[in-house]
Amino acid sequence: MAGIPAVSHVLPSLEIIRELVARGHRVTYANDPAVGELIAGTGAELVPCTSTLPVADNNWPDDPIAAMGLFLDDAVQALPQLRAAYDHDPADLYLYDIGAYAARALAESQNRPIVQLSPTFVAWKSYDQDVAADLWQLPGADAYRARFAQWLAGSGASTTDVDIFSGRPARVLALISRAMQPHSDQVDTGTVTFVGPCFGLPGKEGGWTRPAEAENVLLISLGSAYTRRPDFYRQCLAAFGDLPGWHVVLQIGRHTDPRELGDIPANVEVHSWVPQRAILEQSDAFVTHAGMGGCGEGLLAGVPMIAVPQAAEQFMNADRLVELGVARRIDTQDATAEALRTALSELVADPEVARRSARLQADALAEGGTARAADLIEELLG
Repeated sequence: MAGIPAVSHVLPSLEIIRELVARGHRVTYANDPAVGELIAGTGAELVPCTSTLPVADNNWPDDPIAAMGLFLDDAVQALPQLRAAYDHDPADLYLYDIGAYAARALAESQNRPIVQLSPTFVAWKSYDQDVAADLWQLPGADAYRARFAQWLAGSGASTTDVDIFSGRPARVLALISRAMQPHSDQVDTGTVTFVGPCFGLPGKEGGWTRPAEAENVLLISLGSAYTRRPDFYRQCLAAFGDLPGWHVVLQIGRHTDPRELGDIPANVEVHSWVPQRAILEQSDAFVTHAGMGGCGEGLLAGVPMIAVPQAAEQFMNADRLVELGVARRIDTQDATAEALRTALSELVADPEVARRSARLQADALAEGGTARAADLIEELLG
């Protein structure tokens, strides 16, 4: 496996790696030592491959072409590191994250099979016209594509078309529920298999006990990256603090000081990190940033969601949850205490939301998750 050190890209596939190790395979994982502790927990061997991506301080440029350029820069410097580790000891099969371009170049140069593990939605038939066409009109796009093509030509990769190399893998396991995929009817099922979110058994990440007096539980979490939102957290406290019958778990991340929140109501517990899935299994509603991981956990738990997107594809994910009938979208600037409280009361009182949440939960579980993903990988190994 080769990846990038963004936690939201590492976590989705960890259980697959753990399962492959448990089945007796020798598994190495090339990634930055910054995420070495996460990888070590799977039993896989870490192959150090330092990254230049700005994941430590989350200092990503607003310009999408500039952001894409950072991934290309990372691939250019990562490929020699991967060659040093694997040219003398090639893998029988390479797995790689969507951002780890160098791994595809390496596998193609060695003529080895390769599978992309996608933690988010995949390209569909008209993706180039729907999304990419506008992107390639932005300033700097031509220079980026030319630089990418030049790197591909010298990388040893057999795929030298930039669009195909970066957006059309030959084999993909999509680690999301098919329900979250835009234009799912246009996805090539000959190359893409939706296995759903790949989590371990509930409670493996840590336990949580629902208070005996809690009639209802609400989890609030903006994930791992966009958590410096003290104003939003204060609105949540105003909305749900001392709300009759509700116990609230608020995750604020490591960049927010709890003292910035003021007085904490008695029915609210505040943490920098929580065992999210363990809590969701016992929750009645979820306020989420609509990252794909959070969406997957919410669907698997069968809970209604208030989606407060923060960046990137989260806005599209939030809209998709609304289309599925299991969420309300409230943008950060509109997330007043009144709006949040109203959304919660409407969601939990609507029997149709409960029915749809249960159906989507059953669909997500039926996709097979970790065990199915490992089975498919073993089939490719022969």
